[in-house]
Amino acid sequence: MQCGLKNAYESIKAFSETDFTEDLKKIDVPTLVLHGEDDQIVPVKNSAMKSARLIKGAKGRLLPRCTARHNCDASGSESTPSLLAFIKGEKYRVANS
Repeated sequence: MQCGLKNAYESIKAFSETDFTEDLKKIDVPTLVLHGEDDQIVPVKNSAMKSARLIKGAKGRLLPRCTARHNCDASGSESTPSLLAFIKGEKYRVANS
């Protein structure tokens, strides 16, 4: 991540102190929550998994070999296949399993 120290601090402060619980409960459209298993910044348990539980009918998917980067496919993860399966209304199956 390339940014100034103050910008990095303010960003982390904002997303760690903001409670989106009530906003998430209001979402009423099909939702896919993706989160990298190797994310060292935002704990999966306290973010993605909680979000998926709070959004009615949401589907959650942990992406192996994916960190906090937004473009997880560069690391060989399964974000694109997960997204395509979700859009098509299909159940996603992990390759080679």
